[in-house]
Amino acid sequence: MFDILCWSALGYLSGSIPFAFLVGRWLAGADIRRVGDGNPGGTNVWIAGGWRIGLLAVGLEVAKGYLPIALARHAGLSGWSLLPVCMAPILGHATQPFLGFRGGKALGVTGGVWMALLGPVVLFVYASLTLPVLALQTEDAYSALAGMFALLAYVFFLDGTPWLTALAVLNTLLLLYTHRRDLGHPLRLRPWVANLLARRDA
Repeated sequence: MFDILCWSALGYLSGSIPFAFLVGRWLAGADIRRVGDGNPGGTNVWIAGGWRIGLLAVGLEVAKGYLPIALARHAGLSGWSLLPVCMAPILGHATQPFLGFRGGKALGVTGGVWMALLGPVVLFVYASLTLPVLALQTEDAYSALAGMFALLAYVFFLDGTPWLTALAVLNTLLLLYTHRRDLGHPLRLRPWVANLLARRDA
């Protein structure tokens, strides 16, 4: 139990480090909370400073989810013992204690956690629904959640590990919360989809 608490605390601390905010401030000279949607994540660093700085920020956001899980697994934690450790960095980013508890959407750190658990296959699973939904409509929140539902389905139907399924459910619920404002926006179809539907109705 003590090991779980220690690794969870380390994971939370890792997730709490606002790498994207710091990279945006130091390298792009911008407060990314005043850019784009105001989220202190890698996407707004990309907008503020270009793709090179943005890629660095995204990489650091992924790493702060990946490293504590990889280290905890290397130390011998497995199964249900890993569940709180995996949620800790995601919660750390979602709450952001170093930014006045104005948290981020936790997508990058979520990707890091799952890559530490399942490897690169996570990228393909996540993209399997994210990209089609993104191609159909313009709201990023719907695309992001579609990827999480793809991951949840993969873990439940193909992997079948109960604790991973529980983690995927908790992670998805948390992302639903962090994206709650964006999910309140009306769904806007891409022009090509709207035009296609209009032709069918004509």
